[in-house]
Amino acid sequence: MLTRKQHELICFINDRLEETGVSPSFEEMKDALDLKSKSGVHRLISALEERQFIRRLPNRARALEVLRMPERVAATKKAAVAPPANLRPLPEPANDVIEIPLHGRIAAGVPIEAFEGQSMLAVPAALLGNGEHYALEVAGDSMVDAGILDGDYALIRRTETARDGEIVVALIEDAEATLKYFRREGAMVRLDPANRAYDPQRYAPAQVRIQGKLAGLLRRYD
Repeated sequence: MLTRKQHELICFINDRLEETGVSPSFEEMKDALDLKSKSGVHRLISALEERQFIRRLPNRARALEVLRMPERVAATKKAAVAPPANLRPLPEPANDVIEIPLHGRIAAGVPIEAFEGQSMLAVPAALLGNGEHYALEVAGDSMVDAGILDGDYALIRRTETARDGEIVVALIEDAEATLKYFRREGAMVRLDPANRAYDPQRYAPAQVRIQGKLAGLLRRYD
């Protein structure tokens, strides 16, 4: 037998899936059950998962599937609605989508001014990890050998540090930004392209500030 809160939660999830095909967010579940924090939702989800009422779908942010409903609820629905000839599967939950700031265009070839403006870009949450993120539209072809093409959207996790070999947004002399491989070369910082047609760029450490590192890419096909 489920607790009252577990029963309320699985009913809420199931109703939302039937209505929209998208599982509710943890914030929506918290509000629907009048809980004080999302940690309570996590505990209820884990309990329902352990009892095999629901399961989390892999590689999908906060996506849930209802495996079975409590017997009392199932019986009530059966009495109210004639059973179909073939059971209709529950709609498959879609990926959650979040909006992150789109700051402008960044050169993958030579440095250009970054952060020309700000709008928002809708991104599947599964593409992002922990931390704060923003997006930049790539201009240029110097990172093509890394699979980064002109017109792609680079998804950047904010950080001020980087390891050798990571692809970073480097702000040069607080004026221009570029997307490159980050490397240390003696007392200098070297920013490497991924295209043999371009030469590495070398700067004194004081000239370069790391603004973030590449977390993912979005590409649109017209």
